[in-house]
This record gives sequence, C-alpha cells and structure tokens, in this order.
Amino acid sequence: MEDQDKKFLEIIVKNIVGNPNDVVVDRTIDERGVLLTLKINPADMGYVIGRKGQTAQAIRTLLKIVGAKNNSRVNLKIYDPEGGNHRPAERRENNNREEIDTSAIDDLNI
Repeated sequence: MEDQDKKFLEIIVKNIVGNPNDVVVDRTIDERGVLLTLKINPADMGYVIGRKGQTAQAIRTLLKIVGAKNNSRVNLKIYDPEGGNHRPAERRENNNREEIDTSAIDDLNI
C-alpha cells in the first residue's frame, strides 16, 4: 500500500512520454514526507513538464491528493541531467543572434 504513490506516478508518466521503458521512479522517505524522483529520457522532458510547467504542476497536484488519502506528504522531483536546457538548438541559436537588420522596411509608412 505504501508504494501506491510511486505506481500512480509511473502509470501517468508512462502514458505521457514517448519512451515509457526509460521511466524510473525512486521513492525516499524523510522528515518532510515522501520524495518521488522521476527520471525519464531527456527527449521526453517537454511532455512531462508541459507548456509553462502546467503538466508537471498537474501531476504534483494529483500526487498531493494521493498522499492525502494515505496521510502522507508527497513531493515530486523531476531529475534533469541537462540542467534545464531543453529548447531545440535552432531556437537557442535564434535567441543568441545579434540585432536583425530592418533598414529595408524602416521608411515604410504603414
């Protein structure tokens, strides 16, 4: 019964990601409660985190409900070996560009 939160997280994440065989959940207990550490394929990080973190927040909310049913506090840590650098390379490069030359359209009266 005590691994119910771990199994719940595994089921949710395996149905979201493209590489379900790479999903690993480590469960530890300390004075703050239960800590679930989620390890996934780096290619699936965007699926689990979601736009503006909405998917990760929804998963955390569901885990709090599961924890409350079992009289425990459940926290989720998403393991990130890449340090949060998940945007595609071309988007990173576009952000590093110098200012774009707009002189050709500066004199237009629109």
